[in-house]
Amino acid sequence: MNASDNIDEVTVAGFGKEWAAYDQTRFRGEEYQRAFESYFSIFPFSELPANAEGFDLGCGSGRWAAGVAPRVGQLHCIDPANEALEVARRRLAKAGNVDFYLASVSEIPLPDDSQDFGYSLGVLHHVPDTARAMKDCVRKLKPGAPFLVYIYYDVSNRPGWFRALWSVSDGIRRVICRLPFGPRKVVTSILAGIVYWPLARASLVVESMGKNPSNMPLSSYRHMSFYTMRTDALDRFGTSLEHRFSREEIRQMMADAGLEDIHFRTSEPYWIACGKRRSDATSS
Repeated sequence: MNASDNIDEVTVAGFGKEWAAYDQTRFRGEEYQRAFESYFSIFPFSELPANAEGFDLGCGSGRWAAGVAPRVGQLHCIDPANEALEVARRRLAKAGNVDFYLASVSEIPLPDDSQDFGYSLGVLHHVPDTARAMKDCVRKLKPGAPFLVYIYYDVSNRPGWFRALWSVSDGIRRVICRLPFGPRKVVTSILAGIVYWPLARASLVVESMGKNPSNMPLSSYRHMSFYTMRTDALDRFGTSLEHRFSREEIRQMMADAGLEDIHFRTSEPYWIACGKRRSDATSS
């Protein structure tokens, strides 16, 4: 595989259309803050140097960049989908410290060993070679710089009934993802209405009764809007290329990429992990 080959054009095009359709302007307020905290709760913002410079790999709509940019000196937003970058540019038009790059993970247009931090949320599992993509990200970091990732889990930490249900849903995904974008959006919106919303609200009822709903399907959506459910249903069922990993596999990939001090968020979404580039890691 050549460096420029670590990209799936169908997946990239799909995400470009997704962010154009759901530009995340309605993803705001308390819901946004709760979600941002869930992804960045283990990220060491307080340890970054003054005017820190870093990158968002696979920035999509720029939703997470909108929360990061006010906390840092310079943020580089990188995405291989031009439609997504256009959405991010509009969202971050008033931010004076954000640059945008149309590039894949194998062609990050930043010098090696130059960045104070980096993150890639919900992206690397949609790349053909996830381990290689991780290394491409880490080589851009300075020694000691943190890298935050969110990578889909393989549901191995769930009970047998949950894994069986997930297997059925994955079969459905393999059918839906082949549809043209318009029908795909319609079908996933219907799924959000007849599956996501009822199960999420059932979890909310269970929580209101003082019980823990964490093992219920889609319980992580219990405080989320229908807009977010529609977005995530399209993301989950509309994407053809999807890898899933166990916690240990993610830890090993991160270590092999040159990261140390690796730690995981222990609650959903699974798995969010953060590590720091080792001082002896090479950029070759």
